[in-house]
Amino acid sequence: MGQVCADNIAGVQYSGTGGQLDFVRGAQMSKGGKSFIAVTSTFQPKGKGTQSRIVSRLPLGAAVTTPRSDVQYVVTEYGCVNLKPLCMRDRVRAMISLAHPDFRPQLEEDAKDAGLI
Repeated sequence: MGQVCADNIAGVQYSGTGGQLDFVRGAQMSKGGKSFIAVTSTFQPKGKGTQSRIVSRLPLGAAVTTPRSDVQYVVTEYGCVNLKPLCMRDRVRAMISLAHPDFRPQLEEDAKDAGLI
């Protein structure tokens, strides 16, 4: 849906928010401003296989750093989408399009199971 969990790893707080929400809001409020969240679509935790940064749900205990209502542009190596004007269904589809192709089928299935698409 577009919310960002930037200060947790596997549902455990790793750091403080570091002003991310302030930056996102400030960038959008500045004249002609836009905010961008840029991430790689995957990561490889030590001792585990490749995992997607785009997920269908946050891990139990994870905290949202930036709510979906504040997220504007999201960028991965698969593209850039502006989530601001999109309805929930279109947001979910847009986020799936930014995921690594190996993870898209599962994300689509999860979204259908949740009634989001």
